[in-house]
Amino acid sequence: MTEEPKLFGFTQLDFAGTLAVGDGRYVLREGERERVLVLGTLGAPPPPRRRRRRAKEAGAGDDPATLPLTRATLVRAFEQFAAADDALAWVEASVAAEDTVDALIEEAVGVLNQALHAHAVASSDPQPQALTPRLAVAARVGYGSGAEVADGEFSAAREIDVRTAGGSRRQQHAEEMRPQERLAAVLGGRERFDACETLILRARADLDAGRIREAALQLRVGLEAVLAELRGAVADPGHDEDMAALEGRRHEAGELANAALAGDLDSTQRKNLEDVTAICERILRRRRVLRG
Repeated sequence: MTEEPKLFGFTQLDFAGTLAVGDGRYVLREGERERVLVLGTLGAPPPPRRRRRRAKEAGAGDDPATLPLTRATLVRAFEQFAAADDALAWVEASVAAEDTVDALIEEAVGVLNQALHAHAVASSDPQPQALTPRLAVAARVGYGSGAEVADGEFSAAREIDVRTAGGSRRQQHAEEMRPQERLAAVLGGRERFDACETLILRARADLDAGRIREAALQLRVGLEAVLAELRGAVADPGHDEDMAALEGRRHEAGELANAALAGDLDSTQRKNLEDVTAICERILRRRRVLRG
């Protein structure tokens, strides 16, 4: 009697180019929950020669080099389906609800960024790669046997358009143009970023990635920068109220950082860390909106 193959659900993303993390299978365990990240490069160019070749003349009309494709598959190894019908039902239910499929895509990108961050720390690289769903050239939710998903293949899958966003075309255009206008101003030397903007972004990135201790340490410095750089930045009652709230929680941020130096934060401390970070983000967002 032939044993039925084990079936697993997955989320799969394709990105142009190669990643810092090499091809292979990486097991992620969180308690009893086990997932497997499978990375494979498709259409990779031949390995470079040991000796650098001499430069050659480039033509203005030359076609660009073809990029390889990196396929990242996050396999839900913690959940096995008894039959293909059950697996297909999970796929259909996942793609039917926008919030569900968004959560799956965000989870896959989050795990991939976790691997990229770990690689950067392990190799002492101060500039780790970071990916977002919109950078993916293709995305899928599907299922396959253990042998299939271990190689990035599948029995059935549904394509997901990760570029689709809510809102009208006019709203999307405005959202895209606002940062572009500021980018042009900064690169042109007409404006510069405040240090607190970078520091709070780093705290948020750590928080979202589950690096809670790093987020607490980053927030302490970011909060001090917000108080120093944005006091009186805009004439708005909400701004003054949030700045006063942040001043009132200044000592708390320091205590969270000290606790992070000693070990992991508990659930209450994590909630407080999220709350203080949100106040900083609200201050930055309001200043950005009011300044145009």
